[in-house]
Amino acid sequence: EGGHGPYQPHEPGYGLDQPAYSPYEDEIPDPEARMLAIKNAKAYLLKTSTKSGLNLYDHFATILTKILDEQPTNTVDIIETISQDVKWAQFRKKMDTLRDEHVIPPTFEAAEKFKALFVKEGEEEDREELDEEMPALPNVMETAFYFEQAGIGLSKDESYYVFLAFKNLINVQPIQTCRFWGKILGLEMNYIIAEVQLREGEEEEETGEEGEETVVEGEKEMGEGEEEDEQKEKEPEPPKSTYKPPPEIPKEANGTGTNKYVYFVCNEPGKPWVKLPPVTPAQIVCARQIKKFFTGRLDAPVVSFPPFPGNEANYLRAQIARISAGTHVSPTGFYQFPEDEDEEEGADTYEENPEFEPPPVAEMVDSLATWAHHVKGILKQGRCVWINPAQKSEENEEEDVEEEEEEEEEQQEETGQPLLTLISEDEGMKGIPAWTAQASTNLIPEYSIAILQSNRWPGAYAFASGRKFENIYFGWGHKYNPESHSPSLPPPAETEFPIDPGITETVDPTVEEEMAFKAAQEEALAEAEEEEEEEGEDD
Repeated sequence: EGGHGPYQPHEPGYGLDQPAYSPYEDEIPDPEARMLAIKNAKAYLLKTSTKSGLNLYDHFATILTKILDEQPTNTVDIIETISQDVKWAQFRKKMDTLRDEHVIPPTFEAAEKFKALFVKEGEEEDREELDEEMPALPNVMETAFYFEQAGIGLSKDESYYVFLAFKNLINVQPIQTCRFWGKILGLEMNYIIAEVQLREGEEEEETGEEGEETVVEGEKEMGEGEEEDEQKEKEPEPPKSTYKPPPEIPKEANGTGTNKYVYFVCNEPGKPWVKLPPVTPAQIVCARQIKKFFTGRLDAPVVSFPPFPGNEANYLRAQIARISAGTHVSPTGFYQFPEDEDEEEGADTYEENPEFEPPPVAEMVDSLATWAHHVKGILKQGRCVWINPAQKSEENEEEDVEEEEEEEEEQQEETGQPLLTLISEDEGMKGIPAWTAQASTNLIPEYSIAILQSNRWPGAYAFASGRKFENIYFGWGHKYNPESHSPSLPPPAETEFPIDPGITETVDPTVEEEMAFKAAQEEALAEAEEEEEEEGEDD
């Protein structure tokens, strides 16, 4: 008669709110309601979770069993931890109806990637011969140690993987000298770059093979051209264009200028090394006008305006040449020009100065005059050494002497900064200096090293400690621009053909004008027929 209260018969707790019931009394007024409440409560606890697949009833039972078995101290303080441990113990992987899912641990995947770097090939005698003939392997770990003091570089594991990858590169390629250039970041993958010099004769053989291929291709084109000429003799020739494209600027020879070094790249240590092609002046000139992120795929196209002459491998090689020319520095006096050659003649030749005395770290930090460029700058033409593109062969010189004189007057020879120029002469960027020098630590200045950072190419660093110095780059391969990058605009639209009276399009006649024109033609025909008839009668 008193009602059921807030609980319904199908809800948990039904029957516990009766006025005659008390949990401290032994007598239960309504056993049937009590059993119904217990069943409803148990049914609620047995509801399975849609996320984990567990239910609260079994979870509580497992927790109590674990507590009673282990009997830990201060159970009430660690009940949350026990509940979490029980959940982790009951965690189940996703299963397939046919075969269990095989999950590869990430540590195993990482170990498989670098497994090839730790494989030793050959016997001990072969390895001894290789060690004798092997060129100076760059000590990547020592370089990483010095840059680590300034918070620059890769992790120790990755540095050691790069060290092993360089050893594999030297064993495969005919390399004379090798250096860790740096790491350029990409959207999908990164590039680890090695700067090498091949042994004498290797580059010449490659250029010779390329020359033979070009000769064969030229012969094929000549043969095809003769066949096309025979077909064109039968057909009338179309009008020829009088446009003369600008002369193509030749690339610098291997071992000189922008192609002084050869570069190998790989996405990760352990993957195969890929040799980058030589860079051309047209690629460097175009790379200065665009700004693109690297993808990590060498065969990826470079979509830009102006159009880049090549794919991502050529764009990467152009950016490497630009960064090297602007950021590779050394302590002043460490290199000197050979005695046989003057400063102007020996453009790319220098040698170490055996009498060099390193300045103290404090002086190298305070004065930028203690650093110098040991890589020649790139001219606006895209080369380190200027060349006159108007030069022609000796046969054409006699015919076009006057034209050449006019072109030579117009074109002026470009001159850049000479080799071993002090970095204190570099221009800044709207109040921002081109370089920033600092010590690795101020707490222990006796054991600090000098760190030089390029503000023009963010990510380019150099260190100097005594007679040891090194240059390295870690970045996206972009030059700093104080203003936002604005791409080049397309050329203006071509002008229309000049309008003359004889070329102007006539206005369409109206219907009345057409009818009048037809009537005039008919009258003229009729008069001509009458005149012919009169002449016939006279005859």
